[in-house]
Amino acid sequence: MESTCWRVPLACCRPRVLALHALFWGLVALRVFGAALLAEDKLSAVKVSITPCWLLEDFVVTTECSQCDAFQAKTRPACGRTGYVEKVNCTKSNRDEYKSCRSAIMEERLFWKFEAAVLSVTALSAVSVVLRQRRLDRLASEKVRRQIESI
Repeated sequence: MESTCWRVPLACCRPRVLALHALFWGLVALRVFGAALLAEDKLSAVKVSITPCWLLEDFVVTTECSQCDAFQAKTRPACGRTGYVEKVNCTKSNRDEYKSCRSAIMEERLFWKFEAAVLSVTALSAVSVVLRQRRLDRLASEKVRRQIESI
């Protein structure tokens, strides 16, 4: 006996239905790929106009990495990423710009936060293993007790 579960319903094979499916999926593909192409064109135009000079040319660090104060955090976009900024001088264009940076103090804080999170997960896992083992031991001893009582 042959199975019929793999067969396509006859209604789906009609030319009108096939044409509607092709039209629908064509419009979906056009919408998706068209939006992607438009976004790429806009993105490349924006990249060229606002690219900082330190990405395009060599630079010299004039002021070392330091923490931004409240005013700098609001006025300088470079402060927004890490909270630390350094002043750089681009060699070709001779422009001074600010560049986001990572400080050793910030990295150390992040490291200890990560260590605390790992230690917490370890402690929770150990406690859950002990509690589960106790529960399984109690169930096993209860099963043995019931077997002995039934004899």
